This record gives sequence, structure tokens and C-alpha cells, in this order.
Amino acid sequence: MYIIFLLFKISLMKRIILILIILISIPAFASEYSVHTPETYNYNSEDGEKTLFILDFSNSMSEYLDGERKVDLMLDTMKKILPRISPESFIGLRVYGHRMGFTPYEACRASSLKVPISRASVNNIQSALEDTEPRGMTPITFSLKEAVKKDFMGFSGRKHIILLTDGGENCDESPCKWVMELVKYRKDIVIDVIAFNVTEEDDLDQLECTSLVTGGKFYSANTAAELARSLNKSINVKKNVEAKIIP
Repeated sequence: MYIIFLLFKISLMKRIILILIILISIPAFASEYSVHTPETYNYNSEDGEKTLFILDFSNSMSEYLDGERKVDLMLDTMKKILPRISPESFIGLRVYGHRMGFTPYEACRASSLKVPISRASVNNIQSALEDTEPRGMTPITFSLKEAVKKDFMGFSGRKHIILLTDGGENCDESPCKWVMELVKYRKDIVIDVIAFNVTEEDDLDQLECTSLVTGGKFYSANTAAELARSLNKSINVKKNVEAKIIP
């Protein structure tokens, strides 16, 4: 049912590509790995969930929405939500698109871990966000690769990525294809995606695929209130807190 649902949500060409990838991939790794789907994930949460925010500081976040820059709407929402997170929670911050680079290659590597995943890191995250401005490209796939390969290194248990973007990948990569490879050998990574004021259907398809393939949740937010609601749901803030911060 999950595969049928995913195929229904994306375009015809992507359905064909997805079918081919599934048919080719399953025989290759089924004997070595137990085939799993998001519904059969069995996470080891003994050490607690590790959460990494990956936030968009690409140039398009300077555009205005309802009279305010999208980046300011994102920052205001984060300022309200972060203090509600328990100091015992393991959280970190990675940003992308915050620098241009002299070449397209450098611009598509503009992704930095601003705050390593740790307990009581809220103040550090808030400070890092205040010092970051939108400037460049949207290297989503590269950011996800860096997070999985480096940022979560040494941590056991469930790893939770909250990816916020106002557009699709524009660095000649596909986050959807990459996560389809990732879940063949990693079942401890869950990616929630918040598409903030994204209107292109192809971009929405890619982003939704990125979340669903990993067993994560996909949110489409087009206002400040919807952005706050999406972030609240993703980090499991209690409903009475949600009511305080959503206009």
C-alpha cells in the first residue's frame, strides 16, 4: 500500500523511474539485508532521540511573504519554539545556502553544522540563527549527506532530521533518490520535511518523497501560522504550547 500511495503522488515519469529503481534494488540487497519499510522500522530509542534542524538560508528566503521576509518568519517561529524544548533533549543545527562561493560547486557545498547535537544547546542555536543571513543556493541533498555521515556520528538510537526549505534542490542532485538508497542500509534515520511556501509541483514531489521514504512526515506551510504548526508537530511540542505560539 505504501508503494502504491507514493507512486500515485508523483508524476508519470517519476513513477516509471521509481518502479525501475525498486525492481532493480530489491533483489540486490534482499539477501544481505532484511527488507524493511517505514511501517516495520524498529528504532532503538534507549539513548533518546537525536534531533537535527536543517534550515534553509538560500537567497530565496529573502523574499517577502505577507509583508515579511520568509527568513524572518522562520527565525521568529524558531525563537518561540526552541525554549519549549527540554534541556535534556539532544538537538543540533545545520544550515545551508548561507554563503555564495566563487563557483557553482562551492555554492552547492554551502552547508555548515552550526551547533553540534548535544543537550542544553538551545541558546547556542538561537545565537547561531541570529548571525546567519540568506545568500546562496539550495544544496538539500549535500546537507542530508553531511548530516548522516558526520553530524550523527557516534550516536546510537533514532536520528531525527527536521528539514525546512522554501524550494527544491537546485544543485543537480535528488534528495528523493538519495534517501531511497539510504534506507537500504540505514533504518535509524527519519526525515520530516517542511515545505515553506513551495509552489512547484516537481519540488513538492521530491520533498514529499524524501520524508515518506524514511518514514517521516511531510508538511506544506504557506503562512507563519502553518509554519509554526508544522514545526510543533515535528518536534512533538504539547498542544497547549502550540496554542500559545500560533496566531
